[in-house]
Amino acid sequence: MDFTFAEDQVLLADAVRRFLVNEVSPELIRELWNRPGGRSQDLWKQLAEQGLTGLSVPTEHGGMGMGDVDWILLARECGYHGVPAPLLESSWVAAGLLAQLPPSELRGRTLEGIADGSLRVALGHAHSPLVADADQANLVLLERDGRLFAVPSSRIAMTAQASIDPSRRLFTVQWDCEPQYCIAEQAAGLMEQAFQRGALAASAQLLGLAQRMLDLAIDYSAQRKQFGKPIGINQALKHHLADVAVKLEFARPVVFRAAHAIANGAPECAVHVSHAKVAASEAALLAARNAMQVHGAMGYTWEMDLQIFMKMAWALDAAWGDRSLHLARVRAHVLAQDAALGPGCTFKEEQQ
Repeated sequence: MDFTFAEDQVLLADAVRRFLVNEVSPELIRELWNRPGGRSQDLWKQLAEQGLTGLSVPTEHGGMGMGDVDWILLARECGYHGVPAPLLESSWVAAGLLAQLPPSELRGRTLEGIADGSLRVALGHAHSPLVADADQANLVLLERDGRLFAVPSSRIAMTAQASIDPSRRLFTVQWDCEPQYCIAEQAAGLMEQAFQRGALAASAQLLGLAQRMLDLAIDYSAQRKQFGKPIGINQALKHHLADVAVKLEFARPVVFRAAHAIANGAPECAVHVSHAKVAASEAALLAARNAMQVHGAMGYTWEMDLQIFMKMAWALDAAWGDRSLHLARVRAHVLAQDAALGPGCTFKEEQQ
């Protein structure tokens, strides 16, 4: 089995990285924190022009028809650069859910709008009741009594909720169960798959955030001097940074494995995603803690970029299921009778 990404997937990730380096800076993120609405329409338009909003949309609706494995490197880049836009929630999670529905006028119109960037779709879930960017969405996908509803934002009462990360705009929603907005009578399976994608998207972003905080700590340790020498020569700081690098190295393949499981409909997909969320969260939280040790109290100040990515990591740790939920899923799998564990059970052998 080939565990490497295809050349076109790597090239796409490289192109997205170059775009984000130029267009998404810490200065922009700080500016949006103080801007009403907290979002940049120009940035969203640029994301649409790059084709990123249509990656999961089927080709017959103007998208690129790409899958979950194609998204994983891009989601990591979104985390690394702290993209202040609901790209993953709308264009990966919500679009992936809509693409699984039977053909209909609403489905086709919505997918076309997602692809060209004219529509944004938010998603609420029982395990993630606070709806991200509900105020920016044209439609909000919500479940009630096992049915899926696509509710126009104008029909929803929203209440903003405080977040430690000003870039993550969260809302509680109140809405009437109007039958004309029902788009699926049996939605439990669809919502579970959407939850897996949401948790995977958060995991990939946490990988990117962990790497960004590690890079910031390395740069700071080389530039900050005490007694005329860079603080990075101290063995204690080297150990802190090495611990993060090791944690990140072990988390990365776990997240990639979860993407493979979702893309291929693996029967134990849920536990792979939960494992990925736990591993990526632990890597990002350790990166935040150790990077702060390297920076000292300066890391908390507005001028330092570290505080931006720390806040994003803390918020994503609780998004799409907290650690207690995902740890419980992993624990149930590991402790089950006759559990298929070990390297030989990770991937099925390919048939010759």
